[in-house]
Amino acid sequence: MPEAESSTMIQAASSDGVVDQDVAARGLSGGLKRLGRYFVVALLGFVAGAFALYVHRVRAGPSLRVWHTAELSEEFTARRANQFHGLEDYKDLEDRLFRQLDERVYAETETGPALTLARFSSGSAADPRERNPNWNRSFELDTREPKGAVLLLHGMSDSPYSLRALGEVLHGHGYWVVGLRLPGHGTAPASLAEVTSEDLAAAVRLAMRHLQTVAGGGSIHIVGYSTGATLAVDYALSGRESGPAPSSLVLISPAMGITRLAALAKWNLRLALLPGLDKLTWQTILPEFDPYKYNSFPVNAGYQVRRLTRSVAEEIEARATDGPLPNLPPILAFLSTVDATVSTDAVVDNLLGHLAPSRHELVLFDVNRNSVNSTVLASDPGPLTARLLDDATLPFSLTLVTNLSPESNDVVLRRKDPLSRLSTTEPLDVEWPPGVVSLSHVALPFSPDDRLYGQRRPSDPDALFLGHIPARGERGLLRFPSDWLMRLRHNPFYDYLESRTVDWLDGAGAPSR
Repeated sequence: MPEAESSTMIQAASSDGVVDQDVAARGLSGGLKRLGRYFVVALLGFVAGAFALYVHRVRAGPSLRVWHTAELSEEFTARRANQFHGLEDYKDLEDRLFRQLDERVYAETETGPALTLARFSSGSAADPRERNPNWNRSFELDTREPKGAVLLLHGMSDSPYSLRALGEVLHGHGYWVVGLRLPGHGTAPASLAEVTSEDLAAAVRLAMRHLQTVAGGGSIHIVGYSTGATLAVDYALSGRESGPAPSSLVLISPAMGITRLAALAKWNLRLALLPGLDKLTWQTILPEFDPYKYNSFPVNAGYQVRRLTRSVAEEIEARATDGPLPNLPPILAFLSTVDATVSTDAVVDNLLGHLAPSRHELVLFDVNRNSVNSTVLASDPGPLTARLLDDATLPFSLTLVTNLSPESNDVVLRRKDPLSRLSTTEPLDVEWPPGVVSLSHVALPFSPDDRLYGQRRPSDPDALFLGHIPARGERGLLRFPSDWLMRLRHNPFYDYLESRTVDWLDGAGAPSR
């Protein structure tokens, strides 16, 4: 065969190979594109189906009642804050707000024996207006010559009742005390669907300026529970332009970090604007039988807590780039090692770990090591407490309230100083109560003697008691989750929390030993 012809055949064969490879590549590329389109269509179909199922379940759930929809316009907001010259103006507005609540909610709610546990049914056992005082209202405990002043800030969906007992004790020790009803609270759950973190912060500033006028030159402290604790830190970070600087902070179950699912709340709120989807405004819709706390929880409430916690965490992190924060007042924080509402780790990682050493303390309430077994625990906080006890870089004191041993119900205090691994142990002279395996987010500020949430039912057989409801039966029968029945609502170690709080304030933050 001539050389030219052979060369031509080789080139042709080579060209055919390239063409074949090209065709194969295009075929593969086209197949991948088709597969990608199928995947996108399937994913969109799954999302649409899941959303349709979610909407169906929401719409099929409990109906919204008047306390979920009432518009209460006589509420304090940040926008109208400059109209208020002091706490008396705030209380006057609160009077108008509660009259509006009577007209738009109580007057529109049926009454009768079948509604004896309905909060918004006039004259029921759960009607807070039947109680004197009504602890849903802001309260003030004055004294002739105060040695200082204290602002009490309750949590989201809560009321001033949660810190009432602590406030009365502090008042007995010579402090002028204000228990502030935060905007959106103490009235009807509908109000939480509108409140913003700015409204809450503005109310705190107003109350602190009031305490400055009555403290007689004494120290001013803030005791905050849950979201109220976050507001206390937020105020302390804001500087003197907001009002008087607090001498110390006491934080109970502080909300320094919550679930990331709260970030999706804004989408729920937007979708709720569509016709027929108003129930998407609500995370839970439950019967209202607690006189001092909402059971129903609007999506907006969780969204505002997330906004607040993120803002505080980002501010602390930004300020801590040059070293520990030196200017925050001494902080005493109380926290359960297990908390289904807030992040325990976030209290260390987002707050206490950034502070200057020697002025702050974390008190952790452990689980009952004598009554729980690792095989039945969903998660064991043991690794967290072990890590904190072994960490010699922590800039705060640590006190662990825990069992003397896994074989004992006796409770001891394990303490260590900042920047140290060395710990000491001393008895607390108290035992874990039978059947109690841990504290909870809602338990810490309540005494076992609390008449509503305590350990034992009051002697009055007609008194409403929510501390322990002995209900047994089939799941799905009751309208509220079964875990509501299991959650501890008082603190067996409340006396320790109370005495440490008094000592902390009396020492303007000096750790009590």
